[in-house]
Parts: sequence; structure tokens; C-alpha cells
Amino acid sequence: MADTKQAERRATRLAKQIRAFSKEHGGAEGQLAYIGQMGTRIVLVGEDGGWGDLVAPSYTVAQSAAEKAGLTLHDEFDGEFAAKVVTGPYEWTRMAGIQLGGPSNK
Repeated sequence: MADTKQAERRATRLAKQIRAFSKEHGGAEGQLAYIGQMGTRIVLVGEDGGWGDLVAPSYTVAQSAAEKAGLTLHDEFDGEFAAKVVTGPYEWTRMAGIQLGGPSNK
């Protein structure tokens, strides 16, 4: 019983964070990605192209949080949904740093 209540509290906290992200970015959509023992990543993409993510301890908690926040979920992170993401110099520098010997992530 305590685990159920704890999961519910975690879902409520995550939903609050999702709603805050959505408000800051003019709305948001998401996708749930299982990441193994760590849980499930909630990938968020704002209407303005801003993006971020949250990690829930389980798929069930992530799904509950998305439902509580009224988040539209996509099955895959591809197509039109992925095209909404706006990247800037910071992201490109980090990606190039990883692949081409540019600045490290540290």
C-alpha cells in the first residue's frame, strides 16, 4: 500500500513539472521511453521547440504523470513530432564535441 501511495505522489510531482514546462513553452507534447532499471524517460517538446525530459521510476508512474498533466503522448520520437525540436549552438557544439573531438561535456 505504501508503494502505491509513493508512486501516486511521484506521479503528481512529475505532472506538476510537466504542466510548468508546458506553460513555459506554450504547450507541450511528449513521448515515454523505457530506459531499463532507471525507469522511464518522459521526453517533452514544447510548442516553441524547446525540449527537456524527466525520469520516472517506472512506466506506470510516467504514464500516470502524463495523464494527470493532460500531456499528448506519441508512440515514437520521429516524424513531425521530432521535427518540432529546435536546437541551438549549445546542442550542436555538444554533439560535435562528442563526435569530432570538440569541447568535452565536462
